[in-house]
Amino acid sequence: MSTTELKEAIRKMAREKNAVIMAHYYVDGHVQDIADFIGDSLALAQQAAKTDADIIVLCGVHFMGETAAILCPDKKVLVPDSSATCSLAESCPADEFAKFVAQHPGHTVISYVNTTAATKAVTDIVVTSSNARQIVESLPKDTPIIFGPDQNLGNYINAITGRQMVLWNGACHVHARFSVEKILALKAEYPNAKVLVHPECKGTVVKLADNVGSTAGLLKFAIEDEATEFIVATESGILHEMQKKAPQKTFIPAPPDEALVETPEEKRSCACNECEYMKLVTLEKVYRCLRDEQPVVTVDSEIAAKAIKPIERMLELSK
Repeated sequence: MSTTELKEAIRKMAREKNAVIMAHYYVDGHVQDIADFIGDSLALAQQAAKTDADIIVLCGVHFMGETAAILCPDKKVLVPDSSATCSLAESCPADEFAKFVAQHPGHTVISYVNTTAATKAVTDIVVTSSNARQIVESLPKDTPIIFGPDQNLGNYINAITGRQMVLWNGACHVHARFSVEKILALKAEYPNAKVLVHPECKGTVVKLADNVGSTAGLLKFAIEDEATEFIVATESGILHEMQKKAPQKTFIPAPPDEALVETPEEKRSCACNECEYMKLVTLEKVYRCLRDEQPVVTVDSEIAAKAIKPIERMLELSK
């Protein structure tokens, strides 16, 4: 089938099966185009919690499917590729994180949403980059906090809130490899461009930013700001929605440091900084996933019962 035929077939099946297709901003643009809802991790969780669809097709990485399955135990949650994992989630194994928590008794445990369900199960509150500051600041200033797994995001929240959270040493492989030198070179080439940076980036990159924000926050700023050129330091999939929402503006993806790019495929195309896991989600896989209603995301019932509490607390604090 052609791309157009695939898109039409997917939308037809979704209607027939009462399925909702949700896509993260980092997946391929064609997949974003057929989604009922596009958003960042917080928005996807909020949307999953209130959907009345029978089937949720979560076009993103596996932890996002787990979150939807935990919030919607009565619905069938599908992911187009079950091997689409997350480097940040993998950097924080649940058993090791539990030991880390045990070493710091009396601490409130805050985990980034980019974690497995098992890691969320040893957490008090889940956060995303959209609401991390808001949730941290909602706690009394003298509350001792463990924050994991993203050390860069934790350092950023510490810096802007004055907190001294204990940080787990994890990082997103995409956001951790932006090159300061290459961003400065782009800034010299586009002197009027504003630099947009995700808080999962290293502190040296954050210091270059005109605006620091979550994926959704950067999108909102790009649409509303008077500037017409932007250098974007987050996963390049967001440029698809930025260009759709602000077609008159120019968006330049910040490239990675080639020395930190690991796979041959990425080395061939590292003008952009892409998440190879997000890019595993293709139109063909969405079609097969919805047609066969596989792979289904399942979460152990005991883990789900524990993990839902910090997720629900996040949703409550994010209202």
